Formats: sequence, C-alpha cells, structure tokens
Amino acid sequence: MAFAGTAAPSSLFLGHLPFHFGKSSFAHFTHNSACVFKVKALFWGSRRSVKPADKVLPLGEFALSGAESQGDTGTTEKISVSVVSSISEVSPDEWDSCSLDSTGRQEFNPFLSHSFLSSLEESGSAVEGNGWISQHIIAKDESNNILGVVPLYLKSHSYGEYVFDHSWANAYYSYGLSYYPKLQCSVPFTPVTGPRILVSNTSHRDQVFDILVSAMKDLAIKFNVSSLHITFPTANEWHKLEKKGFLQRIGMQYHWKNRNYKNFDEFLMDMKQSKRKNIRQERKKISAQNVTMKRLRGSEIKANHWDTFYKFYRNTTDNKWGTAYLTRDFFHRMGAKMGDNVLLVVAEEGDELVAAALNLIGGDTLYGRLWGCLPGTYYAHLHFEACYYQAIDAAIELNLSTVEAGAQGEHKIQRGYMPVTTYSSHYILDEDFKRVIDDFLVRESAQVKLVMQLLQDSGPFKENAWN
Repeated sequence: MAFAGTAAPSSLFLGHLPFHFGKSSFAHFTHNSACVFKVKALFWGSRRSVKPADKVLPLGEFALSGAESQGDTGTTEKISVSVVSSISEVSPDEWDSCSLDSTGRQEFNPFLSHSFLSSLEESGSAVEGNGWISQHIIAKDESNNILGVVPLYLKSHSYGEYVFDHSWANAYYSYGLSYYPKLQCSVPFTPVTGPRILVSNTSHRDQVFDILVSAMKDLAIKFNVSSLHITFPTANEWHKLEKKGFLQRIGMQYHWKNRNYKNFDEFLMDMKQSKRKNIRQERKKISAQNVTMKRLRGSEIKANHWDTFYKFYRNTTDNKWGTAYLTRDFFHRMGAKMGDNVLLVVAEEGDELVAAALNLIGGDTLYGRLWGCLPGTYYAHLHFEACYYQAIDAAIELNLSTVEAGAQGEHKIQRGYMPVTTYSSHYILDEDFKRVIDDFLVRESAQVKLVMQLLQDSGPFKENAWN
C-alpha cells in the first residue's frame, strides 16, 4: 500500500546509481552501489524559466486526415488543442466520458475521474505550492465537443510519482543543466496503472491520440523543460509511445488475483501449507487483541471517520516520510464526490477507532491506497489484516478480479500478492542525455525482469495455482 508524502527514492536499481559522464564523453552509468545517493538538484541550482498557462493556452488546430464535414465532402474536419490550468475548466461529464471511453465501464478507473482529480486540486493537495501546476491538455472538435483529455502537470520536483528519476536530476545538475521544471503526465501521488491519454469513442480515436501526444511534446519544447514523463500508462499506450520517441521503463508492483474464489478459505487452499498456516495465525491474532474489523462504504463513512483517518495518515507520514501532501480537506471532498467507489477498512478496539485503510473501487479492481493507525499504538499483524486480507475479502465479496496493493513491499508476496509489471515512458529533449538514459534503462529493465522471475519462482502458491 502506497503513501502520499515526500519520500526519498528507494528503487533497488536507481537509488544508488548516480551518473558519471561528461557532456562530451558520455562514458556510462556506474554500477558502484556503494556510492552515496544525493539529490542536490531537488533543492538548489538554476531552474529553467517557464511561463505556464494562466487559464487557457491554445496549442493550435489539427486536421483529421480522411475526415469530412457532414454534407460537405470538400471541408476537412479540424480539432483544436489547448492547455487549461485547472480541471475545473472542463465539465465533469465530458472529462469522465473520455475516461470511461478509454477504460471501458468494466475497467473503470476511479483515479482518472473528474471527482478524484478535482479533489486533489480543490483541496490544495496537487497545486503549485506543492510543486504540481495543472496544465491539462484538451482536444475539441469544431462544435466544441471534447474529444480527448490528458492529466498533465508542470513539476518542480520528483516527489509523489513512484517512478524515481532523482539520479537523472542529479546528473543534469552535476553538468550545469536544469532538470526542473519537467512535465508529468500522471495522477498525483497515485501509482496506479491506467490510460493517460483519454480519448472519447470516435471514428478518429487513433488520430486524436497521436495529436494529443504530439501536443504534449510540443508543449515540452514550448516550455523549454528538460523532459516529459508519462507514468503508469497501460501496456498498449507504452508500446505506442515507444514509436513516438519515448524511452521505455518498467517497474514492479504486487497484485492479488481472484480465481473465482467463493471465500477467503478457498483462496488459502491455493497456497502452500506453510503460507496458509501463517496467514490463518496472523488473522486469529487480530480478534485475540480485541480488535474488530469493519468495512465502510460510501454514505457509511462519516465526517468523523475522515477526520480520524487524516490523523492516522499524518501519523504514518510524520513517522515514515516527513511531510504529507494530502490535506484533511482532500479526504472529505473525495469521499463526498466518489460515494460508493470509496471503501474504508476500519479497526476498532471497543468504541475507539485505532487504524484504517483507504481503498477505491474500480470496475474490476480494488485499489489499496493509504493506511494509518493511532499514534503510539501497536497491534500485531493489524497492517496485514487491514490492508491485504480485508481487501481480499472485499474483492471476493464484490466479485472483483484484482486487488492492487500499491507500490513496493516484498512482504506482500507471502500473503498472496504477486509481482506484475508496471510501465512508464520518458521523452528526454537533450539527445546526449537521452542516449545515456536509454542505455541505463535497458540494463535496469533486465534487472527488473530477473528479480520478477526469481520472485515468481519462489512464490507462496502451489504449483500451477498462479498463472
């Protein structure tokens, strides 16, 4: 389960891999893992001068090849592309229509909804003061209908992304160049895979997709930024973006898969005996500590729940990271807007709320997001129960195919969450740096694939139970 806070990179492959090359020689990335990782570029050094869109910034008109206006075969249909400085400039219905058309209702992704993204902006969480300047790209037809949208941000740091490029920033700084600001196409503080170029169902979907990608690249040049990053796109988008000059990167998360289980015990029967025994023992210890678990959804979650959960969240970030990005207001707004798509797992001792885990419900997936507990308390295995086992129970009950438990955490494997590949795409404007980063990513990808295979081979499931 991931946490939204300022976090230093913990990537096994990147956190201790500083650049060692000159602009003229471009030797190589070092593999000396004993080097101390530094992030000088995050805190000082010159920055590029950028003037973001104040409200709406036109990026131009684009003709759709083979498109003709109705009743006039001699007129070519055009679409206009612009940048808006807030998602509030786009109607919720039109934004969500593009999102739903991109995912399909069966795979609805709640993080791509207008409700979630607007909650981040309106609550002061993903805003300029925190280094996230909204620069969303919008494509409209000649009748002013929105055909596509892209969640895009101008960023002054690399926090809250879960795809670590701090060493790239350090390399730019070491050679007198500015890495920040950069453009980031993502859902802030959310390491969840989903479409990033959201296009409505039209006969010209592929063209609109290409135009939106071109618009992002043009904006990167216009703003004179170092780079454009698209993190946690779908595999299909990832492959398309490679053909458009983006470098490819992979990562790893841990997901649980529902094989049409009727209940939790049926899931356990797919596991090796020792793992099954361990999980049952962990679950028994929850009730032995006089802790009661409840799952609250939608209107069952009251204002006092969000106030208490915010205290838990701050306890986690204060102890683990140092600074929280999400505000108290975010949880209230998000809960009110998203209704039954929100699931809050709570742990109570008597009448007191002592811990909770926040989940969002998608079309076929339960997304575990944040966890926290009462300051100064400890309950054995409560984190595993609230974040992993209750999520599995909920997914089985709701007939969901997957539980995504967030970034990092090999301890998830022994509890039924297996490694899966995640993707990111990176457009580097400096050709020399691009070549060196590309070389690094090729070697990093080989390491990620090797680790994933080793983890798969040593998994907790019986032979042939996981595929």
